[in-house]
Amino acid sequence: MPKIVDHHKQKQKVAQAAMRVIKQEGLESASVRKIAVEAGISAGSMRHYFSTQQELFLFSMNLIQERVKERITGLPLKGSTEENVITLLEQVLPLDEERKFEMEVWQAFTVKALTEPDLQPLNAKMYDELFQTAKFCLMKLKEDGLLLNHIDLLLETERLYAIINGLALNGIVQPDRLPPQHIRSVLQRHLQSITKKDMSP
Repeated sequence: MPKIVDHHKQKQKVAQAAMRVIKQEGLESASVRKIAVEAGISAGSMRHYFSTQQELFLFSMNLIQERVKERITGLPLKGSTEENVITLLEQVLPLDEERKFEMEVWQAFTVKALTEPDLQPLNAKMYDELFQTAKFCLMKLKEDGLLLNHIDLLLETERLYAIINGLALNGIVQPDRLPPQHIRSVLQRHLQSITKKDMSP
């Protein structure tokens, strides 16, 4: 009886291998041959799962989004509003190896998207979701009466969005200067500056 192969799981395996190659050697060096070797399959077999390298990259970008969403969905969020907001925002910051890996690969895709139109819609969607996450957190703080009264919600959403983006990028580009404890401190200090309560744990 022939072996039954789960096509979607195999595609995920190849995409995860692609992400490891991208992290180690950069996106430009992520050739079909290198990805196939990392995935433990032949280069010819790759065509059974992805017809083009672009298709593989799009699938890999989607996989990162799914990983982040699954992690956020699985959060218990049983603390105070302030604690829950910080926990939620920390899911998109390089605070451990898993999140650092995701951020490094995503930044590589972001740079690639500047010159690859096919990658741009998905890249824009990811950043829009990050913006919406920042907006959701601030609206929750406002609903619970925790934001300072004079706060401009739209402006503060843009500011928080920019801070999260900056922390994510600097956290992977300069990890020695901005280790996880510093990232957390910057995020907490910013939120503390626009709320009525101390946001530190």
